[in-house]
Amino acid sequence: MTVLVTGANGGVGRLVVDGLVRDGQRVRALTRTPGKASFPDGVEVAGGDLTEPDGLAEALRGVERLYLFPVAATARRVVEMAVDAGVKRIVVLSSGAVTGGLDTDFHLPVEQAVEASGLEWTHVRPGEFMLNKVWLWGPSIRAERVVRDPNPDVAWCPVHERDIADVAVAALLGDGHAGAAYDVNGPELLTLRDQATAIGAAIGKEIRFERVTPHEAREIYMKQGGFAAANADFLLGFEDYSGAEADPDAAAEPNLAAYGPFPTAEAVTGRPARTFAEWARDHATDFR
Repeated sequence: MTVLVTGANGGVGRLVVDGLVRDGQRVRALTRTPGKASFPDGVEVAGGDLTEPDGLAEALRGVERLYLFPVAATARRVVEMAVDAGVKRIVVLSSGAVTGGLDTDFHLPVEQAVEASGLEWTHVRPGEFMLNKVWLWGPSIRAERVVRDPNPDVAWCPVHERDIADVAVAALLGDGHAGAAYDVNGPELLTLRDQATAIGAAIGKEIRFERVTPHEAREIYMKQGGFAAANADFLLGFEDYSGAEADPDAAAEPNLAAYGPFPTAEAVTGRPARTFAEWARDHATDFR
């Protein structure tokens, strides 16, 4: 059996590749830069781009199961090609925002395209990635041992990327997952201040938390570039999930504690979900 992993160089995709390899599966990794890719021995590297689906025929040849990174604009065509290639099962990297009814334009169309295919499908819907903190806070922690944000006491249940990948691997390989949509969160409700403290403990340094205005934070993120700049307006409340303009000062702080425990990877894997402290230790070198 060959499993094709799209988005194989991504924060979750590369861990899906690792998990499949550990299980002894034949893995094909799709990447836009095959010449620069580095995967475990035995992984077949295929060049391709989900935004150009007509070039994916060779990558899909002989594939039985597919881990699908979400690209809404081309999802229907990619799924059509998967059906034509003989794929039997698709696991979608989606978003918990679909469950909450917030995402109608990004991940939901991918889910709908897969469901309409007639193939076995499973959706993996993570909440906020712990990994985001590397891209948002890494530069200021490394340079100044400080985090700057408008909302130090806003709490969330961020999830370790390894838990997301473990759920995806279980759905790709195991029985009983067809037709399921798994919300995957972290096991703890943590404020941003708590998260900064955990990173400090992991690197053995005290990290200050400096409260700034949304506009000041936006300026910081735009100067950082990359993920921080690309997502600054949404993360700081200048736009809503659909991309419409919003007022960051009018945004209500969600009270997640009122909703009780959130589902974690444990419901699928049978193993306790990884904590933020574990994640911080795993990524200590990213903050030193």
